[in-house]
Amino acid sequence: MNLGSNKAPGKKNGAVSFEELVLAYQDKVYNLSYQLTGNHADAQDLAQEVFVRAYTALGKFRYEADPGTWLHRITVNLYLNLRRKITRHPVVSLDAPLDTGEGEVTREVAAGGDPQERVVELELQGFIRGALAQLPAEYRAVLVLRELQGYSYDEIASLLGCPPGTVKSRLNRARQAMRDIITQMAEEKPAGNRP
Repeated sequence: MNLGSNKAPGKKNGAVSFEELVLAYQDKVYNLSYQLTGNHADAQDLAQEVFVRAYTALGKFRYEADPGTWLHRITVNLYLNLRRKITRHPVVSLDAPLDTGEGEVTREVAAGGDPQERVVELELQGFIRGALAQLPAEYRAVLVLRELQGYSYDEIASLLGCPPGTVKSRLNRARQAMRDIITQMAEEKPAGNRP
């Protein structure tokens, strides 16, 4: 199956089966969900909700856009709506790292390779994830779509339903906010414990 084409997978008489849609795009939707949420449990919940929404709206899909783009738009919109709700009603994730007072402990275990390098790599990933998690949802969305998903400004604008200039502005602010957060985190962490 060619996922790079503009034609929907298995498109028959203007329709694509839900099963084909899930099989073709489940990994991409999950990866985007994980990059947005930062943990597997929330990513699974978000991806599942994306496909529930897609299932209910599949009859209205007009194939003017690639189904993958349509699913990514649903994913980003659901994520942003979820973040707005969480901001109003904060919850604590059981998957979040545990703060010990001397740093954070994650449930990840180093596997293979040099254990010291793996520890540094995990610390750096946690450092970046922590900074990304502190960004406002709109900034995090554009940063993930541009830097991790590789979308163009115009594609992000289409996904978010805003002008490309707004995307560029949010991306610039997101990058500056990341720099500020990482600088602050680095200053707060003792010099011997920096990745």
